[in-house]
Amino acid sequence: MGRILAIDYGMKRTGLAVTDELQIIASGLITVDSKDIIAFLTNYVAKEKVEKIVVGLPKQMDNTASESEIYIQLFLKRLKKALPQIPVERVDERFTSKMAFQTMIDSGLKKKQRQNKALIDEISATLILQSYLASKS
Repeated sequence: MGRILAIDYGMKRTGLAVTDELQIIASGLITVDSKDIIAFLTNYVAKEKVEKIVVGLPKQMDNTASESEIYIQLFLKRLKKALPQIPVERVDERFTSKMAFQTMIDSGLKKKQRQNKALIDEISATLILQSYLASKS
């Protein structure tokens, strides 16, 4: 069994989270500059067995696609070209940024630490991955 990798893609930064090999626990991995994400993923997959990639699907409250979906579709084309052997699934990511920020408050992070957008992206990817795992069990 391989890991499941979750991606919270953004125009500037991309948050990543990953499961353990048994696909039980979701943990934040890193936040990468979006311009470097394909190179990072190619390198990561060469070192770790990744069974599936889960990418956040941003939607509006009325269930229509978010404006950022255009950029995510371009990223997905590049991802499929770079890693065609790994299946990709999409997961609704509504509210993950708000939930990530609340998670930071609940865990006692100081205001200065909560302003770290890279950490918010990583936590958002973890929430996307947890949502995916919960839907599969």
